[in-house]
Amino acid sequence: MMTYEEFKEVVKETFMDYMPEDYRDMRIDIRPVIKVNEKLDGFGLVGGNHSTVPTMYINYLYEDYRESEKLQSVLRQAAKEMASAVKYAHLLGNLNFKLAKNNIIFQLVNTEQNKEMLMEVPHREFQDLSIIYRWVVKTDGESIQSAIIRNGLAEDLDLTEEQMYKLAVDNTRRILLPTIRPIKDILWGVFESNGMTAEEIDMMFGQDLPEKAMWVIGNDKGIHGAASMLYEENLHELAMKVGTDLYILPSSIHEVIAVSVKMGDPYELAQVVRDINMGQVALSERLSNQVYHYDKDLRKLTLATNTPNKRLDDMVAEPQLIYASKGLSR
Repeated sequence: MMTYEEFKEVVKETFMDYMPEDYRDMRIDIRPVIKVNEKLDGFGLVGGNHSTVPTMYINYLYEDYRESEKLQSVLRQAAKEMASAVKYAHLLGNLNFKLAKNNIIFQLVNTEQNKEMLMEVPHREFQDLSIIYRWVVKTDGESIQSAIIRNGLAEDLDLTEEQMYKLAVDNTRRILLPTIRPIKDILWGVFESNGMTAEEIDMMFGQDLPEKAMWVIGNDKGIHGAASMLYEENLHELAMKVGTDLYILPSSIHEVIAVSVKMGDPYELAQVVRDINMGQVALSERLSNQVYHYDKDLRKLTLATNTPNKRLDDMVAEPQLIYASKGLSR
């Protein structure tokens, strides 16, 4: 099996052989692309009569190749998807800037993991996270298509970060309706489909007490839903229902989990979050390894933990403190 670098070279040399004749006057252009949480090898097509061409990622194609070990099938399918995507790329090339103000939403990303990307995008920091902005260019039923607003696009839109934030507060709530649902309700159908009875499901979740429950905070589209925790009034309503302050566990960029502070020690919960991040959540969808605390009386969300593993790719971003008898040293 080829290494990634060998595969990348094959894509560079042969991808155009799989494209339809209409695209043979173009050539492949490979370049690094900074995305949320990671930098990938993106490629598009240049030349010819197509002014706007989508980007595909060699990293994802290589994953497909490793799973199937069928090089030609992977490249043939990728070429088919590229040709299809080009037909719809005019969406980004003919956007109505006058409508942008109605379609700017925000997203939460990890600050430490995205330092390089944040240099290129308008943003504001929130605890160990950063709020960035996206332009929703198309909605289709339960899905949306959006693009990160980078500095150049913000200039074209003639909008400051402050203006985008004010627009996104209302737009995000309208386009991606915030939701808070008991995890029991979400998993009920899954367990029931596997043949479990209602009584067995009730036993699995234990006593149905608010302070023992887990609540999923997201939105009705299931995308970029972690940003819903920015709506403080929703957290307050939940905290009052539970009867205690809340710990917020960042399960992904798409949703977070709220639990009563009676559920355990925040650092133990943070270890659970980290283990799940590294073992079950794709790097591109990780949000944080920390746990947050919502104070229902102060009506304020702050960090409950400050663990050293700030990065999300299983690397420690700073040297861990070594505790000595006479104090702290690095």
